[in-house]
Amino acid sequence: ELPYISLVPNLEEIFLWGNHLSGNIPDSISNITKLKILELQRNSFSGLIPNALGNLQFLERLTLRSNHLTTKTSSNGWSFLDSLTKCRYLIHLDLSLNPLGGVLPPSISNLSISLPQFEATACKIRGNIPMEIGSLNNALALDLSVNELSGSIPTTIGRLKNIQLLDFSGNKLQGSIPHQLCGLKGLYKLSLATNELDGPLPVGLGDLIPLRKLNFSSNKLHSSIPLSFWRLKDILEVDLSSNYFSGSLSLDSGNLKVIIHLDLSRNFLSSDIPSTFGSLHYLQVLLLSHNRLQGPIPESLGDMMSLAKLDLSNNNLSGVIPKSLERLLYLNSFDVSFNRLEGEIPKGGCFVNFTAKSFMKNYALCGLPRLQVQPCKKNGHRHSNKTLLHVTKYVLPIFGSIIIVVAFIIVYKKRQNKSTGLTIVEDLVPVRQWRRISYYQLWEGTDGFNERNLLGSGSFGSVYKGMLSYGTEVPIKVFNLEIEGAFKSFDVECEVMGKILHRNLVKIITCCSTIDFKALVLEFMPNGSLEKWLYSDDHALDILQRINIMVDVASALEYLHSGFLIPIIHCDLKPSNVLLDEDMVGHVGDFGVSKLLGEGDSIKQTMTLATVGYMAPGDSSIVQEEDEYFVIKANCISSIMELALNCSAELPENRMDMKNVVSKLKNIKRNFLSNIDEN
Repeated sequence: ELPYISLVPNLEEIFLWGNHLSGNIPDSISNITKLKILELQRNSFSGLIPNALGNLQFLERLTLRSNHLTTKTSSNGWSFLDSLTKCRYLIHLDLSLNPLGGVLPPSISNLSISLPQFEATACKIRGNIPMEIGSLNNALALDLSVNELSGSIPTTIGRLKNIQLLDFSGNKLQGSIPHQLCGLKGLYKLSLATNELDGPLPVGLGDLIPLRKLNFSSNKLHSSIPLSFWRLKDILEVDLSSNYFSGSLSLDSGNLKVIIHLDLSRNFLSSDIPSTFGSLHYLQVLLLSHNRLQGPIPESLGDMMSLAKLDLSNNNLSGVIPKSLERLLYLNSFDVSFNRLEGEIPKGGCFVNFTAKSFMKNYALCGLPRLQVQPCKKNGHRHSNKTLLHVTKYVLPIFGSIIIVVAFIIVYKKRQNKSTGLTIVEDLVPVRQWRRISYYQLWEGTDGFNERNLLGSGSFGSVYKGMLSYGTEVPIKVFNLEIEGAFKSFDVECEVMGKILHRNLVKIITCCSTIDFKALVLEFMPNGSLEKWLYSDDHALDILQRINIMVDVASALEYLHSGFLIPIIHCDLKPSNVLLDEDMVGHVGDFGVSKLLGEGDSIKQTMTLATVGYMAPGDSSIVQEEDEYFVIKANCISSIMELALNCSAELPENRMDMKNVVSKLKNIKRNFLSNIDEN
């Protein structure tokens, strides 16, 4: 037991946690008049929490969790809370894992002056959550989980404007989720799991943009998941399992670009699995079991490269198991049992580790004997007939269409070569977007190529701001044909940019070409070049924006190198050639010196055609020692620099290819966001 404590005027911190101390906390502890931190957790203290603690007027942190402390059975059993209102500097109060019992008193509102963090997990608290809880104006974290609270969640909860963590899970709360929760714009974790809540999800949940972790599992929530919910594009973990949600899964679910855990199991969802799930590249756990999902397993699930656990069991899924799932290198838990699947079970990749339990009780799966399914039959003659039928039905019409298209192109080229005078070249993007443009329209749209509309000059010409007749603001790249190589640069940009279409590449809207004038009309990027944002005094990028732009640029290069029929090498990548749209998404442009690699060239080292002697300057201001997350940011930058060195190895064969670069950058981003959330 703690002995009687006499006057100790200068002691400020006491750490006695993790011992075998027992008995009551003595009132004499208030004699330590300047005490700021008192940590007595993980002991065996019993009895009441002394009101004398309120005399510690400088107290900042009081941690009493994991003891055997109780309260009085009378109505004022939590009277120690009243005494703590005198502790004006109290910022952290943790009473968790004590059998306190009783009812949370309305006087909790008296702690509103200073207390940002209040934890009372597993304290056997009964009764309703008092309406006065909305008076905790400065609360950042409020955890009342695993108690015996009943009644509804008070609407006054909407007053906690500064709250970041709210956890009422593991209680007996009833009624609907109050829409006032949707006004808590600072929430990053919200858990109401394992209660008796019912009704639909509030539509306004999609407005909680900072939300990273949401858990509403094991309730009685129903209706469809609102479309607005899928606007939570930065959320990391979602658990809506064990409810009564019905209806379909929206294609908008693919908007959750950084999510790592999604559990929608044990509901009544009845749609197909959205193909857009394939764009969730960071997702590690996807649980959709015990629903009424139907249709095939989408091929696109094979693009979820971080997936470690996939449970689709106990649904009405049909068709075959896609071979694309063999690409999932980290998949170690897979369950499609109790469905209506058929066809051969894939043999390669992660499937070599799965057992019969993953595939049991399906319609007509076949495969290896160890999987306890029927062996796959070899249908030789029948298969040949089916193949011939498919050739006749599908291949011949396609082959005929190709011949017609080629013939049309030949005729078109011959007619084009006969034309003279002003040539109007149509847009190289899909037909539905083609527009005709003439030199006069460009001259008029730039006010005669007036200098006040000049945006900048480059190696082969100038870029003007222009307004087309249909009201679209565009940049117009005019080539100086007196400069050697300008003709070739124009031809290369037309050839390269006309054949490719990617979200991270600057698009050609149209182009104009005559004997003595050549220009490209490009997609307008309202936020200008990356160079402006990196090196000007009135623009700045935070570290997350920089990582996002790195991913954008790397994705563009991956597409150029390996996502197109002919590999394309940019040859002049620098900040001034990376443009940013209204959402700060990076787009790579200026393909004037690009090289298209023909057959047999794809592994050759390309000759340096870029800006000679150019290397972008560094930025030492990106992280400072006084930053809130200095260590996390520094580790992130270190990972990026290590990746940069791997990309610039002296021997080309030692350099990392862009597909792996994109994957590494996405992992760096995911780890950065996770580390920030954990802190």
